[in-house]
Amino acid sequence: MRTSQQESHLNRAKASLRQALSWYSHLRKSGGRSLASRDLPGLVKPEIEILNAALNKLDSNVVRIAAFGLVSRGKSAVLNALMGEKILQTGPLHGVTQYPRSVRWTPSEKGKVQVELIDTPGLDEIEGQIRAQMARDVARQADLILFVVAGDITRTEYQALCELRRSQKPLILVFNKIDLYPETDREAIYNNLRQLAVMQGDEVVSPDEIVMVAAEPAPLEVRVEWADDNVTYELETPAPQITELQQAILRILNREGRSLLALNALVQAREATATIAHKTVELRQQEAEDLIWQFTKYKALAVALNPIAFLDLLGGVVADLALIRSLARVYGLPMTGYEAAKLLRTILLSSGGLLLTELGSGIFLGLGKSTAAVASSENPGNLTAYFGTAIAQGSIAGYGSYIVGHAAQVYLERGCTWGQLGTSTVIKEILAQVEPNTILYRLRQELSQHLS
Repeated sequence: MRTSQQESHLNRAKASLRQALSWYSHLRKSGGRSLASRDLPGLVKPEIEILNAALNKLDSNVVRIAAFGLVSRGKSAVLNALMGEKILQTGPLHGVTQYPRSVRWTPSEKGKVQVELIDTPGLDEIEGQIRAQMARDVARQADLILFVVAGDITRTEYQALCELRRSQKPLILVFNKIDLYPETDREAIYNNLRQLAVMQGDEVVSPDEIVMVAAEPAPLEVRVEWADDNVTYELETPAPQITELQQAILRILNREGRSLLALNALVQAREATATIAHKTVELRQQEAEDLIWQFTKYKALAVALNPIAFLDLLGGVVADLALIRSLARVYGLPMTGYEAAKLLRTILLSSGGLLLTELGSGIFLGLGKSTAAVASSENPGNLTAYFGTAIAQGSIAGYGSYIVGHAAQVYLERGCTWGQLGTSTVIKEILAQVEPNTILYRLRQELSQHLS
């Protein structure tokens, strides 16, 4: 992926997050017209912090790579080997890593890319549910996941791998401790890992995303012959075999690192804004319900009393647009007139023809009502027909407004993901531009399905 394209993705993501924070800036302050309004800032504070953290992460331009796996698979050793020095604690006992710990790594001499390596507790720790949950929380923040195994994948590892895969993050499967296996066994395990997708019928990991390493090779006994013909034996620790993993990471960072950063920040932001919207909708449900009924009654009355065909139809559309924008204001969510019109059109088209049928009936009744109004000036007996038609048309208009209001509530729960800089919009732009030979291309289909 071109550098200019990656920069464009990064800049679009920053603009999207700044817009989201701007839209929700009023929620950082307490106060409001009701108890619900005063409670809302505290309820959505965690999501606001997520948006701020995501933007700060983009500004710092640091890629987070998290290592996961079961205990004793060598996660800490793999990260130490990547850095070229032993910083993270390793040992033969289970559960050496008690809490997530991160270290900075500069993977190239030019220093253009900064990486934060995150070590996590074993996912199968005994009585370690809290630590396992911490590991999963790290996965949501990571840009790239290293899943470390030390042989054929067990059922527990496969379940953990699938769970991490559902986080919709790029993943590299690291086959560690290859020095412990004869070459034939090592190749057999590697082939089994490559066939994992075929055996399970679902591509959990691509064959191109599997690498073999020996992060902390076991010491070897070396025979030493001295000048006096004495022979001794010493233990010598071989150098780590980590080049394949280093190259795989560098290839991803150079080819799509900033696009990866942008996409992961946007996915986090989209989830946060959707949660903000959901909490707001839930807190102000009664206020919104009262507003919908108010618009339903006023629209029904206005359409019924208006004698001019098409003006009542136009007035009904204007009322529905006003209802959508009023609901957005109740929820404290951003909504322009253009976005309200676009949402109304979406509701009309997705109603299964129900609202379009009601609209057609309204036009037909409106013409009949106008005809009856003109005829009543010559024959007062036609007033009965006029009022009957007016009541029917008003009832239909009111029902349509009620349906629009409740449909708008569902859409508003998605938060500020719409518009030119909405998180969903920018995510779709990035996914549409990824190249087939990138790791993001593999995620495109499932992310697109998640968006839809």
